[in-house]
Amino acid sequence: MPRIAIVLSPGFQMMCFAAISAFEVANVAAGEARYDITLLSEDGGLVKNTLGAGLETERFDDPGIFDTVITGGLMMPKPSSDGLIAFLRAAGGACRRVASICTGAFILAEAGLLDGRRATTHWLFARDLKARFPRVRMEEDRIFIIDGPIWTSAGMTAGIDLALGMIENDYGAELARVVAQNLVVYHRRAGGQSQHSTLLKMDAKSDRIQNALVFARQNLRLPLSVEQLSEAAHLSPRQFSRAFRAETGQTPARAVENLRVEAARLMLEQSRHTLDEIAIENGFTDRERMRRAFLRAFGQPPQTIRRAARLGADA
Repeated sequence: MPRIAIVLSPGFQMMCFAAISAFEVANVAAGEARYDITLLSEDGGLVKNTLGAGLETERFDDPGIFDTVITGGLMMPKPSSDGLIAFLRAAGGACRRVASICTGAFILAEAGLLDGRRATTHWLFARDLKARFPRVRMEEDRIFIIDGPIWTSAGMTAGIDLALGMIENDYGAELARVVAQNLVVYHRRAGGQSQHSTLLKMDAKSDRIQNALVFARQNLRLPLSVEQLSEAAHLSPRQFSRAFRAETGQTPARAVENLRVEAARLMLEQSRHTLDEIAIENGFTDRERMRRAFLRAFGQPPQTIRRAARLGADA
């Protein structure tokens, strides 16, 4: 049974416990203990978070007794103690996995565990990390990244995606799916997914327009005409078009194209499907229409984006 150690520093950000809950729920969903979870700190005892509430921890010593060591992030990155750095360096050589949530990546970088590796963190701090630790191959627009034994995640809720990825890696996709369902995670995101969601950017105000967008995201293979979308929103086509543009600043056609491009890019980077298959799966009809959409969105054709993703993975 994997032993998971969560390393906390004074002023840790509370959202890291959302990720811990995924391992806890995995035990419940499996009907037996699949993970043993321990809270650690340098001195042990009570460690206070950003809100001033304290949690009891054990004093860290030998990292070799743990399968996975995860360091939680701080609201604002700051230099780590020599003891914490030494512990994480030792964990890098003794544990199967070492991971960070959010700005915890700064701590791994201080320990030298990210040197020469691909990594991510909260987009607000990504450029700062890259400037302070130039040997880190920062990818600031990813939910989480696995580079060998090192896992790093973006901010806040991305820690849940990282934990679900570990559960899938350990026990398979079905348990990870059940855990996500129990956590009421609406959509389990893959590590390569962008931190910036097209649905979030459109920021629909009403439930009706949100329902239409969700319908579109789940049915990209369909033509997704205004009539189909307005039916999902329970509005007339004229009412729908007017309300959609007022709430999102886009036409329905442009919004659907943006959703298709986002989904197609993820498939390009993470699957071996052909360009024709990806185009059909995401409603572009043919690869030429997909190519033109990619040029509008990214200034690059799909082949270039796939090639860059593969080169990054190989490196």
